[in-house]
Amino acid sequence: MAHSVFIDGDVGTTGLQIKARLEQRDDINLLGLDEAHRKDRVRRGEMLNACDLAILCLPDDAAREAVGMIENPAVKVIDASTAHRIGEGWTYGFPEYGPGQYEKIGAATRVTNPGCYAISSVAILHPLVGAGVLPADGAVTINAVSGYSGGGKQLIVAFEDQDGGDDAETPFFAYGLNLRHKHVPEITQWSGLAHAPLFVPSVGHYHQGMIVQVPLALWSIAGRPTAADIHDALSAHYNGARFVTVAPLAETAAMARLEPETLNGTNELRLHVFANEDHEQAVVIALIDNLGKGASGQAVQNMNIVLGVDEGEGL
Repeated sequence: MAHSVFIDGDVGTTGLQIKARLEQRDDINLLGLDEAHRKDRVRRGEMLNACDLAILCLPDDAAREAVGMIENPAVKVIDASTAHRIGEGWTYGFPEYGPGQYEKIGAATRVTNPGCYAISSVAILHPLVGAGVLPADGAVTINAVSGYSGGGKQLIVAFEDQDGGDDAETPFFAYGLNLRHKHVPEITQWSGLAHAPLFVPSVGHYHQGMIVQVPLALWSIAGRPTAADIHDALSAHYNGARFVTVAPLAETAAMARLEPETLNGTNELRLHVFANEDHEQAVVIALIDNLGKGASGQAVQNMNIVLGVDEGEGL
């Protein structure tokens, strides 16, 4: 029997990608509204209460409103917005987060889909803090670059409109310079950090793909861990994971560059540990498709787990 799924907000970047993935599946019956009724609160409420699972691809306030419209206790929800990522009663939708997380997602009725920068940062930091390699109360810096698709339709137009787009000629820009990016609370909580990390994201003039970097002055960390210690902790944590891999140290050491578009079109997240042993320095880099494992792919993986089908179905 097919599962009925309603994507509330299926005209945005993430919603469109989820819809495209699900339209190919025989086990999913996609419910939808035509353009005339897409913002009709009554019709949306009917769909939200008629489906087996709702995927919310909405601004934060609209996502909260949508959850409040659900009266049917049988309806399960995956929220792709920031609204519930550190909220009570919601399960964090990163199956590889740790032992038992897959099962928690499978048993949940409310799942919050991680942010693209956040899932990459948490994938690096949570295992290292959990293993005691990094102190929870230490100073953490995160740098990142994303393709402009991460900014949604408005930023896509700004870069791609050659006849007046504000960023049509912009090669790169840093932002979030007030150090209050909306993903910081999520990164802090789910990484197990005592203090907010210093996070500086940026956007490059390409459509999609993301690199997130956590530099580590190993000499300043208690116990003076080596790059091998960092790599071992990450490898142990993700051993057997289907969509998160840790590149071998030798493979990483032979690399002269890392391209952010490498994993585009996949639901993969790959970690690399680069090092300068002489200076006791390392940088852990997460490579991800910001529209894949960082958004629509992760939402579909979570949906599969919630519905009790193979987590990789459609991915």
